[in-house]
Amino acid sequence: MKQNNYLYIIKLAIPIIIANASVPLLGLADTAAIGQTASASDLGAIALAALIFSFVYWGFGFLRMGTTGFIAQASGAEDNNELHALVFRSVFLGAAIGLVLVILQKLIGELSVYLLSASDEIKDLVKDYFYIRIWGAPATLITFSLLGTLIGMGWTKRLLWVQLFLNGLNIAFNVTFVVGFGMGVKGIALGTVLAEWLTLFFAGYILFKRLEINRPWERVRELKTQIFDMPKLIALFKVNSDIMIRTLALLSGFAWFANQGAKFGDHTLAANHVLLQFVTLSAFFLDGYAHVVEMLAGKAFGAKNKSLFMLQVKQSTVLAGGTAVLLALIVFLSSNTIIPLLTKDLQVQAIASDYKNYAVFYILFSFIAFQLDGVFIGVTRSKEMRNATLLSMIAFIGLGIILVHHYGNTGLWLSFIFYVVVRGFALGLYYPKVLRMLE
Repeated sequence: MKQNNYLYIIKLAIPIIIANASVPLLGLADTAAIGQTASASDLGAIALAALIFSFVYWGFGFLRMGTTGFIAQASGAEDNNELHALVFRSVFLGAAIGLVLVILQKLIGELSVYLLSASDEIKDLVKDYFYIRIWGAPATLITFSLLGTLIGMGWTKRLLWVQLFLNGLNIAFNVTFVVGFGMGVKGIALGTVLAEWLTLFFAGYILFKRLEINRPWERVRELKTQIFDMPKLIALFKVNSDIMIRTLALLSGFAWFANQGAKFGDHTLAANHVLLQFVTLSAFFLDGYAHVVEMLAGKAFGAKNKSLFMLQVKQSTVLAGGTAVLLALIVFLSSNTIIPLLTKDLQVQAIASDYKNYAVFYILFSFIAFQLDGVFIGVTRSKEMRNATLLSMIAFIGLGIILVHHYGNTGLWLSFIFYVVVRGFALGLYYPKVLRMLE
């Protein structure tokens, strides 16, 4: 049984890992397209523009994470009506938030650019990107809900199809617009928007077909009372608000890292962005195991099966730890070869090479935080996730201010590593509480 569990976890994780790995590969493709055809300013603009949309979109990442936990538990309870109602609740919420973001784009865009510590040239390029990309907000946020359902149900192959469709289209559009038509930053934004909308229709078709929802609007009318059930809406908003705070705190840490890098000049900002592509690539690999834990932990928690819960958490963590070691080794050995492929600027190459080992250590220590995130999402214990992330963000910025003052970019990377270690430790302190709930 234990050996089979390892194989089962790997079988579930592989499609997610491939799907997730395609996301940073998109970032690598965008970075390479801009890096080989434009200046360090364009590359820096893409880094900061991506940061803004990390806030704008992943601030609402609860549409994916909150949906996953509730879907997994409803699936374990074999409640088909509640399962469908959950999907529609999350889809309607994503659509509403996306429309609000489009309506408020001027306020969000101007405020975001105002808060950036970058040159006027880069800020103008960021605006060019933002006011095109924001039109994909409704599609992206609805797709979050659909992906959360796929993960919660354990339909990882279908998740892979959706993610590959999105990123394959995105890469094709971006290369066409940037390399083919010379549109620069605007081309990256336009290609992404087109891919986001096409992916929404593709993902919706796959999910509704698998759930046997042939006439979505008729199904909504049938489940109207259940979809808008007040206690369930309150529970959903409670979990989602905690996850939103947690996500914003997490992104605030990354934003502080990027913004501090910008203060060291455009070349250091660009070099840090190049290294973060390695971090992001590794993170999405490790997050594959975390996604599996979300589903497995949610189902075991719903069944109150403590022994199965502990076994699956342990085995998935062992696999994640081994993967982290392998990824760190690969980055250590190959980064000097890959960095020149991502930027032609020799100064950016030199800076990135000097700091590559800090990215290696970050990858090595990060898997614990990812695994525990997955556990707490699966059991919908959002308050603990929120508290742990806030604590780690405060510790990161507090230590970072001191280390950056004395050691510059080296201090920034050291505090960044400390950030992910504290996040994992803080989540670990809450883990026994989850086990007690299973008794």
